[in-house]
Amino acid sequence: MLDSIRSLKAYRSLLEDLRAGLPLPGLALMRSARIPLAESLREDLQRPVFLITDRADHALYWFDELSFWAKDLPVYLFPEPTPLFYEPAAWGAQVRRDRIQVLTLLAKYAIPGVPKPEIPPLIVAPIRAVMTRTLSRREFLKASKPIRQGQTISLEQLKRWWVQIGYQSMDTVLEPGQFSHRGGILDIWPPAEAYPVRLEFFGDEIETLRTFDPATQRKIQPIQSVLITPAREVLPGKASELNLSLQDLDEFYLPVVHSTPASVLEFLPQNVLIILDDLDLLQTFSNEIEEQAIKTRHDSLAEGILEKDFPVPYISFSEIREILSAYPWIELGRGTATENSPLAEAFQPGPRFGGRLKSFVDFLLSGCADRQKFFILSRQVGRIREVWQEQTEQNPVSCQPEFLEGTLSEGWVLTLDDGQQVYLFTDSEIFGWDRPQPRGRARQAVYAPESEYTDFKVGDYIVHVDYGIGRFAGLSRRTVDGIEREYLAIEYEGGDTIFVPVYQADRLTRYIGPSGETPSLTHLGGSEWASVKQRVRESVLEVA
Repeated sequence: MLDSIRSLKAYRSLLEDLRAGLPLPGLALMRSARIPLAESLREDLQRPVFLITDRADHALYWFDELSFWAKDLPVYLFPEPTPLFYEPAAWGAQVRRDRIQVLTLLAKYAIPGVPKPEIPPLIVAPIRAVMTRTLSRREFLKASKPIRQGQTISLEQLKRWWVQIGYQSMDTVLEPGQFSHRGGILDIWPPAEAYPVRLEFFGDEIETLRTFDPATQRKIQPIQSVLITPAREVLPGKASELNLSLQDLDEFYLPVVHSTPASVLEFLPQNVLIILDDLDLLQTFSNEIEEQAIKTRHDSLAEGILEKDFPVPYISFSEIREILSAYPWIELGRGTATENSPLAEAFQPGPRFGGRLKSFVDFLLSGCADRQKFFILSRQVGRIREVWQEQTEQNPVSCQPEFLEGTLSEGWVLTLDDGQQVYLFTDSEIFGWDRPQPRGRARQAVYAPESEYTDFKVGDYIVHVDYGIGRFAGLSRRTVDGIEREYLAIEYEGGDTIFVPVYQADRLTRYIGPSGETPSLTHLGGSEWASVKQRVRESVLEVA
């Protein structure tokens, strides 16, 4: 299927423009065509690709579907932290590891003597992950060192260094970010490595390096070297230089410990291709994130949770645009497009059959006569193949669809330069009843927040992610800074009321609790709700 895309004149022209570094308008591609195009560009340009999308769930959608198009090629997710900006809570272990894995991958392009990735990676990141500050590239590179077999170094010196860059000393290494010491053996698990590594010393010389299975502690295979990078983005060694307490040190203090504002974009190599999903959605979503962060900061200062001089924990979208100007980038959506690109015109949504397999097979048979090509990707591919064979057993045809086991959200119809059409059918077209939103309306998720609250009734118990449980008091129009807007009024304990702008309605959800029990309203201005969220977060992580 990727070869069909590569055969297009419009695609070859796009490749030439990218190689020449020319500025390009938005491609205005339908969403299901964007992922195979990104993978084709990565393979043909043989350059790292860094793809930025608006929301975390969209990043996961990209990451999941790339596993089909990229096959065994490297695809990475650079996730956003779970806590909001200015929320005093630790990041999850998996978020830490995934982010460090990407930073390590990108750092390899700049560390002398360390092999660069053989296959250019494709990295997917939501905009909030890109906005989130990290330690600077210089600090990361300074804290990263390769360790080689035969190297002479003090065992105690290694242990001190590892503590300074965020590793925990344990009796046994069971998770990434840990190390242990037994006699002349040091075990360590760098977050970017699939397995922990065992260093066996003879005096101060590293005699052997081997990976091992953390479950059985048995050795897997010898290696010549391993790159030890920071285990987390806030370095205890740097914090101790600033006389900060290490007892409760977490990523909330990252902008305090690492004062230079830095983003993952600072780690990108010069030959990277940056792909933007939808520029207008990125800007809208990042502005909403920043607006919410400013409000959280204001409330936290009023409650005494935050110091007045606490640094900004993110970079703004204007700063991101400035950084992007130094790299070649392309937009897949229509934010910078004045019209559909020739490449976008080649893709169209496919016909839909709503589970009528006989009608579907009849369509395939008629298409065979017109030289069309068919790719059928389904979790029910065995049943579809059976129906096809039943229909063609008595009347053989000249073409054979390619049946593939798997799942994608949507398919497409690709019209080649000679007029031949290539169909990709998924379960959405074969069995689904609802036609996807037209490609020009993808931004409605941002501009139509009323869908979040249309079923709220006055008196309903509502949960605000930042303020806790309240009672819905209806809609209210208020004038702020000379602008009249509509707000959702939420009443809290003691008669306090907050007014939530309708474009922030996604911060509200209906209260769901034990049946028949009336919840207690949250008291504004206290730490009660923050404590509840932290306890729930810890419980969920424990269950997971």
